[in-house]
Amino acid sequence: MESKKVVVVGAGAAGLMAASAAAMYGASVTLIEKNKRVGRKIMITGKGRCNVCNNCDVETFIRNVPTNGKFLYSAINKLTPEDTVAFFEGLGLPLKTERGNRVFPQSDKAVDVVDTLYNYVKNCGCKIAEDTAEELLLENGEAVGVKCKNKTYYADSVIICCGGKSYPLTGSTGDGYILAKQAGHTIVPLKPSLVPLESKNLDCKSMQGLSLKNAGLKIVDTQSGKTVYDDFGEMLFTHFGMSGPMILSASSHIRDISDGRYNAVIDIKPALTHEQLEKRLQRDFDENHNKDVSNSFTKLLPKKLVVPVLKRWGVPFDKKCNSITKEERRRLCELLKAFTVEISGFRPIEEAIITSGGVKTSEINPKTMESRLVKGLFFAGEVIDCDAYTGGFNLQIAWSTGNLAGESSAY
Repeated sequence: MESKKVVVVGAGAAGLMAASAAAMYGASVTLIEKNKRVGRKIMITGKGRCNVCNNCDVETFIRNVPTNGKFLYSAINKLTPEDTVAFFEGLGLPLKTERGNRVFPQSDKAVDVVDTLYNYVKNCGCKIAEDTAEELLLENGEAVGVKCKNKTYYADSVIICCGGKSYPLTGSTGDGYILAKQAGHTIVPLKPSLVPLESKNLDCKSMQGLSLKNAGLKIVDTQSGKTVYDDFGEMLFTHFGMSGPMILSASSHIRDISDGRYNAVIDIKPALTHEQLEKRLQRDFDENHNKDVSNSFTKLLPKKLVVPVLKRWGVPFDKKCNSITKEERRRLCELLKAFTVEISGFRPIEEAIITSGGVKTSEINPKTMESRLVKGLFFAGEVIDCDAYTGGFNLQIAWSTGNLAGESSAY
């Protein structure tokens, strides 16, 4: 029996996994990639270290996928996080698990993940073609190939793994949505996820470049009064608002964003209770009793925070420390424990790590990743309307859906 011909469009995480899985099940695979190098986006994940996956069980994984997590049950059970770790280590890439069960290569180099996958795909017998997909070829309700810029590739199955619209410089420019639309698929409106947040608050601009390493953060929905995100860690003030690991994570918990709806409430001194902080302030003011209050924060706060805090506090900058009242000290304590920044919106989708939205999951068979509309057409990775929180979960979606689509396409 002649082996099935499979064309995979996009050599990112999902595409590389799909190509290798199809080849391992006996298919003759051509992997189409418009960049000179495969895995461009993998190279920048995890700050260049590549957070390969999250070392958790299936239920924990599903809980960390707020958009259509249940759709992934078959894919994640077929290739669990544990399987993913075994897969990479079996290919000779040693991994390690860090805080929050995040899995990284021991070398801390994303390029090692890409090279491992690239070598595996080549060893599986896949052909890699540097070309740009332009049109899906359809006949009698079936996918029969892909017309590219340089050549037309005919196939029994086509797997679309073009990524989303975030980080377009890596090649994810939304091509997959165009191909999916040609097949009649619905594209759920795209929006950024894991993205910096904008604020019109001028304090952010004045604090540009200031990184808080150990801060508490709550994102509060002002309409309901509910806290939608609560974390402790690192964040960064920028000219447009806020960024950094905590902010990126927080962004995926924000729905229906509008100017003024959400506030970031920052605990600048999370290690101290209100009572401990008041005592600390009293001690600092006693030590600097004859100084202006504006000169008494050198030990307490980073330099760029001093003026914004003083302005909000409302005490004259030249007020002497020995004349600060108990009520003023209490107000300062509350300000440091709940420094509030109004959020006005997300940064553009091009700056997002992940695209939320994409091919509608109800139009894809979750047991195979095959289109319910077009026979022989499969989807994997970010092009599907599934996105997760930060911590390795989004790459796991790519590995698991890629693996399932690859295997299914080869039958």
